Formats: sequence, structure tokens, C-alpha cells
Amino acid sequence: MVKLTPSQQAQVGLETAALEAAPHPEKFRAYGAVLDISRITELTNSYANAQAQLQTAQAKLEVAKSAYDRIKNLVDSAALPKKEAETAEGTLRIDKAALTAAESQLRTLVATARQEWGPVIGRGIVERSPAVVRLIERDQFLVQVTLPPGVTVDGAPATALAQAPTRNANIDLHYISPATRTDPRIQGLSFFFSVPGDSGLLPGMNTTVYVPSGNTYEGVFIEDTAIVRWQGRSWVYLRVGPDSFRRHPISMDQPVSDDDYVVRDIPSGSEIVMRGAQVLLSEEAKSELRGRDDD
Repeated sequence: MVKLTPSQQAQVGLETAALEAAPHPEKFRAYGAVLDISRITELTNSYANAQAQLQTAQAKLEVAKSAYDRIKNLVDSAALPKKEAETAEGTLRIDKAALTAAESQLRTLVATARQEWGPVIGRGIVERSPAVVRLIERDQFLVQVTLPPGVTVDGAPATALAQAPTRNANIDLHYISPATRTDPRIQGLSFFFSVPGDSGLLPGMNTTVYVPSGNTYEGVFIEDTAIVRWQGRSWVYLRVGPDSFRRHPISMDQPVSDDDYVVRDIPSGSEIVMRGAQVLLSEEAKSELRGRDDD
């Protein structure tokens, strides 16, 4: 319990608000891994090269066909010996085979891209879409999000929130498609998401991700300014009297945005300290120190 007189509360700018519980989207705690997309880069470049080879083969075949038709007409009119037509026909057949091989290579790369990365990213590789270019240029990173075993969601989650290891905030993830493989360590449903390249996440990192379940639950919306961290836990202060406040533990497993949360374990209508919670924590620490000195 911490006590501050009304004048002390005004002096430190302490503000409270009575918060009511309301329905909020429920989120599952999932597992995120930032992927190395060197294979996407390789497939994108290979497809571009194969497309260029196909165009070259098409052009060579057109030239060979024109040459063969011209020489055949000359041979038919006895202007050229028959062997000239045979040579031109051989060149034409070689160029037709080269075109067939180039077409086959292109089809193989398309199938490989879709098998490895799914229809959405696979099509982006083939079309060199802006989304794939952003991945290649590291403007965005690719995150594979895997749900715990046995957990399912209704439909595709449009967004999710990830924790960055380098800062105390959450990061918006944007849904791309179902993943083509699961994380072998977890064995749950997996999805591909994108994350901004300046988010603090880097390829090779693992992170906790919160994915909407499609269900709702009753909880109290808490802003980050009301939350204090102490002894490895998160707390808020509840007003229990005109000059009395009590520290109350909360769970932060349901983030709403970068810094805000919905908490289930606070009674609806509780008066919560929205500004000045850190001051109360400092006063509580001072009181403990004074108590020890008295002892």
C-alpha cells in the first residue's frame, strides 16, 4: 500500500480513471522466426535469367525459321544445292530444341517457387512483385509464425503483433499467406508474415508473436503509461482510498498495439492510476528502505 495526500497527488500530476471491462479480440501466443530469404533471391534471379534465355531462344528460332524458308525456296528453284536446305533445317531443329528446353526450365522454376514458398510468394517471385522486391532489398523481412500444436484459428489472420528483442514494444506483422512448411521444433500451423526492415528484427531471430484467435473475451484496456515493471513482473496501481493505492499484478499476454494491453484479472470499474504510477513505485521503494533503516 502507498499513501499520497491529495496535494501530493496534484503535485506529481497523478491521474486515475475508472475502467470498465469490454469485449476484445483474443490472441494466441505463437512463435515467430525471421527467415533467411536468400533462396527467394536465388529463385527470382534464376527465373529472370531463364526468361531471358527463353526470349533469346525464341528470337533465334524466328531467325532460323526465316533462313530455312528462304533457303528452301532457293533450293526449290535450283538456285542453291540441296545440302544448304539440309544445313538450315538442322539449325532450325537445334533452335526448336533449345526453345523447348528454355520453356521447360521456366516451368520448372515456376513450380519450384510455388512448392517452396506457396502460391502467393511463388507468384511474386515469378512476377518480381513489389512485395518480393522489398524482401530482397531488405526493406521488409519475412517472418514465419507457428501456432502451438493443436491450436487453430478461424480463417487467415490479417495481422499479428511481435515482440522485438531490442526494444520494449510490439511490432505490427502483416499477413502474406499460409506457410508451406511448419517449424520442426513446434509442429503447429504456420503462416508467412512481413515485418518492416527497421523494426529491430533480423534474419535468424526468434520472437514471441500474438495472433488473433477469432474469439473475444472480457478485459480492461490498459495504456502503457499505467504499467510499471518491477521484479520481472508487470503491475498497475489501483486506488483503494482517497490517499491510498495498492500495487496489482497483471498479465501482458494480450497486447492491443505497440504498448497497450487488455487485462483480464482487473475487476470491471476499478480506478486505475493512468499517470504517475512510476512515482508510486518510487514511493513504495522509499517506504521499504525506511522500514529497513528503522529495523
